[in-house]
Parts: sequence; C-alpha cells; structure tokens
Amino acid sequence: MGTAVTHAPATEARAKDAEPRHGPDAPPRPAELKRRGRRENLAGYLFMSPWIAGFLLLTAGPMAASLYFAFTDYNLFDAPRWIGLDNFSEMFGDPRWRHSVRVTLWYVVVGTPVKLLVALGVALLLAQKRRGQAFYRAAFYAPSLIGASVSVAIVWKAIFSDDAIVDRTQKAFGIDAGGWTGDPDLIIYSLVALTVWQFGAPMVIFLAGLKQVPRELYEAADVDGAGRLRQFWNITLPMISPVLFFNVLLETIHSFQIFSSAYIVGGGAGGNACGPADGSMVYTCYLYVQGFENSRMGLASAMAWMLLVAVALVTAVLFWSQKRWVHYEEGGR
Repeated sequence: MGTAVTHAPATEARAKDAEPRHGPDAPPRPAELKRRGRRENLAGYLFMSPWIAGFLLLTAGPMAASLYFAFTDYNLFDAPRWIGLDNFSEMFGDPRWRHSVRVTLWYVVVGTPVKLLVALGVALLLAQKRRGQAFYRAAFYAPSLIGASVSVAIVWKAIFSDDAIVDRTQKAFGIDAGGWTGDPDLIIYSLVALTVWQFGAPMVIFLAGLKQVPRELYEAADVDGAGRLRQFWNITLPMISPVLFFNVLLETIHSFQIFSSAYIVGGGAGGNACGPADGSMVYTCYLYVQGFENSRMGLASAMAWMLLVAVALVTAVLFWSQKRWVHYEEGGR
C-alpha cells in the first residue's frame, strides 16, 4: 500500500509567507496622540478666540473692575480711593434706595405674573386650529421684537400722557384720573402695561409646550367627563410645568433688569429720570442716577453687585421651589 502524502506543511508555509512581515497596523503611540490632541485643542481655541477676547474685555474685565470700584470712592474723573464697606452702609441707609427696591419688587411681583397669564391665555387660543393661525401668531409676537426699543417707549409715554388717548378714554367713562405718566401713583401701571404688551416671547414658548401635550390625555379626560377647567388644571398645567418654570425664571430676571422703558417713560434726561416724585424709580434707574448723573461710580458699582446678589438669590429660590410643582415626563420633579 502506498503512503498518503499531505501538503499541509507546505500550505501553512505559503500562508505564513503571504502575511505581511511587519504584522498588523500598530496603534498610535502616546506621544503621537498627545501631539494630535494639542493640534486639535489649538484649532478649537483659535475658533473660540473672538468669543474669549470679547468675554475677557467686555464682560469679565468690567465685572472685576466694578467689584473693585464697589469698595472705593470713584467719580469717573479722579483716581479711585479705597473706602471699604462705606458704599454699602450708605446704600442701606438711603431712603431713595429703599424706595427703588420697593418699586422694583412691586413691578416684578405684579408685572411678571400678569404678563405670563396673558401669554398663556393667548397661547391656549392659538394652540387650537383656526384659519389665519400663522398670521395671528406673528401679529402677537411682533411687540416682543420692538417693545424694548426707545421709540416704542416714547410712543407709550405719549399715549399715557395728559389729554392723550388713554386719558380721553377714561374721561369717556367718567374717570377723571388724568395722564398716567404725570401721576406718581399711576406711572408704574403704565410700565406694567408696557411689559404685558410684550407677551409674545413667552407666548411662543408656551405654545411650543402646549403642542407637546399628548392628545390622548384629553380624550381620556373627555371619556371620564372632565370639563375644560379640570382638564387645564390636571393635565395642561402639569404637562407644561417645565415650560412654565422656564418662563417664570426668564421673565423674573428680565423684570429686575428693567431700565430703558422706565427711564424714557419716567422723563429721561429732560427731567426727573425716575418719574414724577420717583414714581417709576426702579432699581436700575436709581443706579443710573448715582453713577452717571451724580458721578458716584463707586456707589453705583456697589448697587450693581447688590442687584446681582438679589437676582442670584431669587433664581436659587425658584430652582429650589421647582421640586414641588414642576413635573417632568420621566415622572420626577
């Protein structure tokens, strides 16, 4: 019998010869990875350099300077002189400063909820399908684009002045209250009316939140016999509570920062910058008076930092309170 011959060793030898002698691709070395990472970081910093330069020169630098000026006596013309906490003690003892705090808090507590209620009400109407829906959305949003301009504030002041359209309308109904901008007790209401008129931005955000509410929830509520009010309270509000929280936070911060409308409607540089008898003297308006009319930039810087601390505290309280009333889709709060 013959012996079987196998060619397996020769086949294995040819297979080994076919493989590249240098083996598989070697992974990048650590030094090469570091060089590549440095190049990528450098490219990223180069693209970010305009923003970084703007932040350092226009935001961080002025903030650091104002923090230093808050502890000095500085009038924009002479070199600042260190006085420690004197600016803060004078500020707390100033009755006009306390009045500006009260006016600002009243504006925030009254103006912000009314604005959000109007925005939510209009959003509920626009969320329903109707003819010309796109036109109505654009028309209601338009005041938010131009409402903060100086020209609108001038027109608003003219509308609420003596013998203007608001005054004549009041007289037609037998109310002889005169123009709002000339009355220390009524001028703040004209500012609230102006901020409520600019409800377009929160309205659009509410509208986006309402579109995310599942229709199945309302259909199930209809089957159970729940009315519109109960559906709004038990379905709509909980489902849009994150959007509501966002609007409350944003509009509260904006309300604390009101200046241009109060300055223009109150009189501006041509008269009392804070309105008749300080009726529209919000915090930022009094800060402007101290800094640029009285040339007390050190005291104005101290007031600015107190405003920053107050807004930060209010923001912290809002974030703490959201655990109790803000509902998220995952079921958490």
